[in-house]
This record gives sequence, C-alpha cells and structure tokens, in this order.
Amino acid sequence: MEVTILEAIRKSAEFLEGKGVETPRLQVEMMLERILKQPRLQLYLQFETRLTEIQENDLRTWVIRRGKREPLQHLLGDVSFCGHPIQVNPGVLIPRPESEILAETAWNYLIREFQESFDPLQILDFGTGSGCLAIAIAQNTGNVQVTALDASKKALKTAEQNLILNDLTDRIKLIESHAFDSLNGNSRFDLIVSNPPYIPSHEIPNLEPEVRLHDPISALDGGSDGLDFYRILASGSTKHLTEEGILMMEFGDGQELDIVEILQSENWIVDNILNDYTDRPRIIIAKRMCGSAMIPDSNP
Repeated sequence: MEVTILEAIRKSAEFLEGKGVETPRLQVEMMLERILKQPRLQLYLQFETRLTEIQENDLRTWVIRRGKREPLQHLLGDVSFCGHPIQVNPGVLIPRPESEILAETAWNYLIREFQESFDPLQILDFGTGSGCLAIAIAQNTGNVQVTALDASKKALKTAEQNLILNDLTDRIKLIESHAFDSLNGNSRFDLIVSNPPYIPSHEIPNLEPEVRLHDPISALDGGSDGLDFYRILASGSTKHLTEEGILMMEFGDGQELDIVEILQSENWIVDNILNDYTDRPRIIIAKRMCGSAMIPDSNP
C-alpha cells in the first residue's frame, strides 16, 4: 500500500533515530527532495501526496543504508561547498562546513591584497581531496591559477570530475604528489592552503561510524599526535612561497598551540588564528619572516 509523504517521513525518521542518526527528519526530507526532484519546502505542501512504489522503494533503500551509518552525502552523491556542487564518494573526505571558512578567508585575502595584479595569482592546494577548496577559491577569485596536490589516485580522479562539473579544468592543475615531492623546485605560490589530515592515529577508532568507516583513513590520520602534516607544511612551504606568500591551514580541536610552536620552530610568523562556526579555533594563518602581507584579524 502506497504511503503519503508525511507517513514516509515520520516512519523513516523514527527508524533512523533508533539507529542513532542525528537530525533524522531533516535527512529523510533531503532524501525525498532528491528522489522527488522537488525543493524541500515543496514537500510541506504535498504531505498527503502518495509515493509511487518506485519512490517508496528508493527511499526505503536509502533509509536502510543510512541506518547502517553510511553518510547521507554518499547516498546523494554530492554536497554543496561554498555554493558549488562537489561530487563525493568513499575515495575522498566529505567536505565539512568548517572548511568553507578556510576557502572564504583565502579568496578574501587574494581579492584584497592582489586586486591590482595583472599576472595570474598562483595558488597551491596541498592535499586537495575532492578539490573543494581549489574550486571554491578559483570560482570566487577571477585571476588565479591553482595547483592541487594529492597522493591518492582515487581522490584525484574525483577531483578531476569536480573540475569538469564546475568548468575549471583550465584554471586548476591536478598533480599526484606525496607531500611536495612532485613539485618543480622553482615553483612559487602566492598562497598555500591546506586542510591536512589531523586526527591522531589512536583516536580514529573512536570516531563516528560515518567517518571512521567511510572517509578514507589517509585523509584522517595525522600520525601519532595528529601533527605530521603540519610539520611537513611548515618545513616544505617556505621554498615554494613568494616573498610575501601566505600559508593557511585548518586544524583540529586543541591543536593550535602545538601548531604555533611547529611554525615558529621553522621561522614562521603566525599572523592570526580564526574560529569556526562553533567559536572554536580552526584556521591558522602564517607568513614568512621576510613577508609583509597583512592578514585579517577577525573571522570573514
């Protein structure tokens, strides 16, 4: 017997709640939005409309998979990052809202500091994953060329699909690279941006199932203390920055003081630490000792 949209939402949300899924009703509505190809608000005007058998089966399949803690983003196949569509799958880290702050800070800095530049600005996205940071920066900053590095072939394949989806294949170059190894020694960038792996290895088994079972471990594991990639970035970025080049990085809860120490040990000046949407420190901004660029002193 066919069920109404309202009945489907109630029953599915109740099932997901019992499986420990947060915001279950919202997630069911997002599934129906995709299945019915209608905006979520439209669902509220059609609560008594009955789902077809195919629609009901599609919803049931997704709800069961979500109940097994498969990420909603994997079910839908994509996310919106800074307003741009980004395809996701188990080969890449699902973009988080906090990373939008990093992207926005980066493009605001570029627009403000280089608005009179005639030459294309050179940007390096270290550990690009899905390509979300590179895409957001390129889409919001007209005169840039982005080089996006990643060690994962799977991630680079997904990033390539996202470049095509966002029509940016001519402005973003993808390179397979372990750390900086594949970069030309003479490469110089006006900005290096990164959301590196920062979860301490021993904490990964305690993460939510959506993360530890479905995000690639290589995109999560930051080594024994979670700081391995900050050491790599601190030591390797200097020779790839222009004189006034800037380094911007996202980091995990409570890591800011250790990262400041790492940067200072490599002769960086830490200009600012920005908070995320929950008012926790999340983005660190540093420049070379000889640099003179100015950095915003508040969240974007």
